[in-house]
This record gives sequence, C-alpha cells and structure tokens, in this order.
Amino acid sequence: MSFNLLIVDDSNSMRSVVKKIIGLSGVGVNQLLEAENGRRALEVLGGNWVDAVILDINMPEMNGLELLRKMSEDALMKNIPVLMMSTEASEAHMKTAFELGAKGFIRKPFLPEEVRRMLLGVLGFDDKGDYAERERDTGGVDF
Repeated sequence: MSFNLLIVDDSNSMRSVVKKIIGLSGVGVNQLLEAENGRRALEVLGGNWVDAVILDINMPEMNGLELLRKMSEDALMKNIPVLMMSTEASEAHMKTAFELGAKGFIRKPFLPEEVRRMLLGVLGFDDKGDYAERERDTGGVDF
C-alpha cells in the first residue's frame, strides 16, 4: 500500500525534514506533495488525489486552522484525514483543530515511529499496516 500525502508547512527545511521522516517511517508513499501555506494547499488539493494531509498550524497567508475550515466546507476535501503538527500548539488551537475535523496531532520534533503510527491511524490502519477493525454497515454495500 502506498499513499499520496500533502505536507503543508511554511518552512522549506521543515518540509524536507518531514519528507525524510516519512521515508524513514516505512509508510509507503506514491506521491509526496508540498505546499508552503494553506492557500497553496487548496490549489494542490483541487488538482490532485490526496490520501492525507500533514498540516502545520502557524503559517502566513492562510494558517492551518483556516485551511481546515475551508476543507470542512468542501464536500470532497472534508473527508481527507488531516494530521496536525506544531511546536507550540495551545489547547485552544488543538480543540479548534479537532472540531474542524483534524484526526490527529503530533508535536515537533517527532520520530519516524510516531509519524508511522499517527499516519497509519488517520488512514484507518493499525501499527502493522493492516486494516483496523471497523464497524460494518450490514444494511448496505461495502466497497
């Protein structure tokens, strides 16, 4: 299994670090896309299939919470799992992020094992990369 991931952070060096950590984590990546702020991320999301977004909170032009708000208003984007990352997120920021649909939060700096666990978790897999147990809707079609 491999995924298309979008890393959104205003720091080019931090995006490089996150890419390196994802590579070390063992999570299969098909395409690794980047954006330097929320505005650019919306453009990338509008033109690409993305399985998950790794999103910084503090950025110029459009910050992570503003991007989450825009994504939550879009029929397709609101279903993309978002993993928030930050060095200094307050409890209020974290609460708002989860209210807007974020599926996880990881503090910088982080280890490859943490990134693997969090990414697989927001994508619906267990730590081994197997599909996690989910409730099934027995009344409908499951595909």
